[in-house]
Amino acid sequence: MEKLELILPYIMTTVILIIITVIIFRLFNYILQRRILEAGPLDEHAVKFLAAGASTGKENLKWGMLLLFGGAGLLILPCLPVEMDKSPIPYGVEAIALSLGFISYFLISRKMKS
Repeated sequence: MEKLELILPYIMTTVILIIITVIIFRLFNYILQRRILEAGPLDEHAVKFLAAGASTGKENLKWGMLLLFGGAGLLILPCLPVEMDKSPIPYGVEAIALSLGFISYFLISRKMKS
């Protein structure tokens, strides 16, 4: 556990910086798209740019499903009768949980298409 206590601040700092970067990127993308629309008539390139930036919500669904199933996998780990530091089983459980998240995202997005 001592190694985890040493690396945890770096992991949290990295995660927080990534979240801030994503928020700033989406904010600037929104501002740019709004300015393009306010500028007046759109040409062919502007329409393609706006269509490429339009999100249907599936990206948010994918990350939500991954975080949900990843968190569920982390909740299951303490219930396992193995030593977490000496066994590769926790990595497998977390990988299975994340893959179930991907599979559920695929099934939900396929159902949304039809």
